[in-house]
Order: sequence, then C-alpha cells, then structure tokens
Amino acid sequence: MRDRDKAGRPRNARPRDEYGRPLPRGAAGVPRVPDDYAPGARQALDEARRLLAAERPFHAHEVLEARWKTGPSDERELWQGLAQICVGLTHVQRGNLPGAAALLTRGSARLGAYGSRQPYGLDLRALALATDRLTADVDAGEVDASDAITTVLEHLHEG
Repeated sequence: MRDRDKAGRPRNARPRDEYGRPLPRGAAGVPRVPDDYAPGARQALDEARRLLAAERPFHAHEVLEARWKTGPSDERELWQGLAQICVGLTHVQRGNLPGAAALLTRGSARLGAYGSRQPYGLDLRALALATDRLTADVDAGEVDASDAITTVLEHLHEG
C-alpha cells in the first residue's frame, strides 16, 4: 500500500536505490526529492543536469516532475516531457527496453509540440531528435545506459 499524508495524498516515504527501485521499509536508500519541493525553472534544470551527470535519471525525473506539478500550467508539457525522457532513461538502466521506448517516445512527442521555441534556452527540437535516435537504439537492443544519459545531458544545456 502506498504511503499517504493526512489529507490522503500519495507520498514517497519508501526508500529507493540509486536507480529509483523501491527498497524494503527501513532500508537505507539514497536521498530523495521531498514531496513539497517546488523548484524554479532554472533550479530544476540545474538539479536535473547534476543528477543526470551522476547517472541518476530517476531522481532527475523527480525534480522535473516537481517543477511540472508546481510550475505554470502553460509549461506543463515541457516539464512532463523532460520528466518522461528521464523515466525512459531509468528504464534503460533497469533493462526494461519496452518501457524505455514507450517513455522516450512520449517525452519526445511532448517536446516536439514546442516546435522551434526554445524555453529557458533549451533546443527542444534537437533534444527530441536525439531522444528519437535513442529510441531507435533501444528498439534495436543497441543501447548503453551511460551513453544514453550522456546524450540527453548534452542536449539539456542551453543552446
């Protein structure tokens, strides 16, 4: 059963490993993003980059998800797309290639909807294309998790 707060909202109290997999209650996990985390856009991007550089895409996803849930509604697709790409990378790390392809495809489609706009200096078109190439590699079974994370990280910098 999932942990919930007093208002009945789901909470992330269960410890997780470095790949975001749930650990038994009481186990020592890696630090998590607090449920009430509300980063600004630049803060979310900087933290996501730091976590990706440490090969922790699950935790980068949590940061981006926090921004999507607390940021402006007109940016929801941006943050959700970035978070989905990070979840796709998490699935690559875990060896779940069908799950990776599905999440990478969804994330790329959300970013593709931005066209040539470059919010926060991000070249979303280039990131979406790089993600599509990763998806092709995943589909072919020719993907390395570290290389995939590096590819996304290289495209997550301001253009």
